[in-house]
This record gives sequence, C-alpha cells and structure tokens, in this order.
Amino acid sequence: MTQTVTEQRKLRWGILGAARVNERLLPAITEASNAQLVAIASRRVGAAKATLQKYAPCHAGEVQCYDEMDALINDANVEAVYCPMANNEHAEWALKAINAGKHVLIEKPMALTVADIERIEQAALKNNVKVMEGFMYRFHPQHARIQEIVASGLIGDVLSTRASYSFLMRPARMYRIASGVAQGGGAMWDIGPYAIHSLRWVMGLGVGVNSAKPVEPKSVMAHAKLNEVGADIVTSGVLDFGCDAEGRALFGHFDVSFERSRKSEYEIIGTKGWVKCHAAWVFQNDVPVISWATEDGKYAEERFAPSNHFNLEIEHFSDCVLNNKPTHLTFSDAKANCQAIEAALQSVANQHLVKIG
Repeated sequence: MTQTVTEQRKLRWGILGAARVNERLLPAITEASNAQLVAIASRRVGAAKATLQKYAPCHAGEVQCYDEMDALINDANVEAVYCPMANNEHAEWALKAINAGKHVLIEKPMALTVADIERIEQAALKNNVKVMEGFMYRFHPQHARIQEIVASGLIGDVLSTRASYSFLMRPARMYRIASGVAQGGGAMWDIGPYAIHSLRWVMGLGVGVNSAKPVEPKSVMAHAKLNEVGADIVTSGVLDFGCDAEGRALFGHFDVSFERSRKSEYEIIGTKGWVKCHAAWVFQNDVPVISWATEDGKYAEERFAPSNHFNLEIEHFSDCVLNNKPTHLTFSDAKANCQAIEAALQSVANQHLVKIG
C-alpha cells in the first residue's frame, strides 16, 4: 500500500516596502520551511521587482510585484504581511493590513506611541489576527543559553545590566537622521529599541535567581547629541528599575550611537559574577560568542553554531499563525518598550529625570 506524505502547509507572506532590511528578511521568508513569499510592494515604481531580483532572483516568477501598497493589502492570496517601512508609518500600515484580515510582523519599533500600539492591539483582537514586533535577535539560541545561565544561579542575583548598540552612519543610511525624534528619526528609534529591549529582558530574568516576575524600569535619565533637524546621533542613559527585596539598587545602562563602530552587546552583572553577549546582531555565518565569569575565578567563553535569527523569527511567527499559538513577543512587551523609549526621549528634551508609567 502506497503512503502519501502530506506537504507542510506554508504561510503566504507579502512585504510592504523595499526597505534595506529586505536584504535579510526577504531571503528568510523564501528559505523558511513554513513560509512562502507571494507578493512584495513599493510606492517607488519598479522598486519591488528590483528588490526581488536582487535578494531572491530564483523566486521572481512566483512573486507578485506591486507598485502600490494597497494592492498588496487587498491581495486575497496574502495571509501575513511584513511591515518594514519608516518608523512613523508602522502604525498606519499595520492597521490597514490588520483591518484587511492579515497577520502582521512589524519591524521594530511597533509604533512611536503606546496609544498607537494599543490601537494595533485592539484591531488585532477584533480581526482575530496575530501581530508581533520584529526583534529578530531574541530568536537566536545564544540568548536562551544566557537565560539558562542566569536561571542556574551561576552569577547570583541580577543587579545591573548594560547595553551598547552602534554603527557608523553611512551615506546610504542618512534617511535615518533626516527627521527629528517626533517623526521617528534618530538613534533611539532606530537602534535604541534593541538596547532598551535587551535591558528590560535581562533584568526580567530575575531579581533574585528564583524570581520569574517581569521587572520594568521606574524612571530614566538620558543625554543625547542632536543634529539640526532634532534627530539624536548619540544617546546614553540609565534606567532605574528600583530596588530588589534586599534593598539593592537595580540599574540598566544604555548607549546607542551612529558615530561609532558596529557593536551590539549586552552584559548582566550579578552578585556572584557576570555574563556577556558579545554580538546580538549576527550574520548567518557568524560564530556567536558569550562569556561569563564568577567571583571564585571561573571564566568561560561559549561559541555557537551559525544560526540565522531572521529565519528563526519568520518560522516562529508562521508557526504561531498556522497552529494558532501565542507569539513569543507580546503586546505588553511592545508597550513597555515604547513607554521606556518615549520617557528617555522626554528626558533628553527636558534634561531631567522622567518617571515611567
């Protein structure tokens, strides 16, 4: 008797925009075992087709290319939409896609205000669709290992965290600082979401090794260098997470810059030692490294097999849609991250401590 093997169902994706990040996300969709790219759109005539030819030429005959965004949203063949456009457009286009019944993966930040994220959340509930903020780094196995190290008690109680993210601004990327922070321009809205997100995540791993209760910052103080249009080129600050049960201070230090070499690291310092992620942004052929040390003199470096966190993110979201599972990153997380960024920028503008929440 011949047995028929059922082919795995694939989620049909569309991409709204020909943004630079498509260099990583477009191949991730075409390579994922449970995803299929069926459409891409751009407002620039010919840009969608050019992007497809550049990053996935072997799929050119299978993907519908649109010169108008609404055409993709109204395409009945598209089930899920990836939204990588300008930061100040995320909420508008995500809502259009959601209200058309599409599932949406939104490039960070999900929106520029908590109020807009709440609107997106309500629309998602109303239309019964999945929506997630696109923090691809969290899907790399190195972060699960860091969580395991903290949970083991190796470094003791988590008391301090530090995150540094930067890259040199190149001519091709100048659009990132062409508008002020109110319009989503600058380092805090571009790479700041990673810094704030990683600080909040590692602090939430446990104030005390046996704690699993999420911890959110209570206030922030930040300083920045702004350009002539009001975009921050560099921003540094401190998130105050209050005190733990023992009365010990909990601080998260962040630093983001467009003036420095490429860096995407975070470090967690506890009562017995520390653990460090040397690169949260990794390419698919990179060998990621984490290191840790303890008060009693132990030190280790751990290396990981190459892994594409963009592919893992796409496969996770597709799986959540296809099998009706909750997404790893939630609306609560997106709102808390946005709230902290808004407060940091308010601190920059007013040059004083800003309470969060």
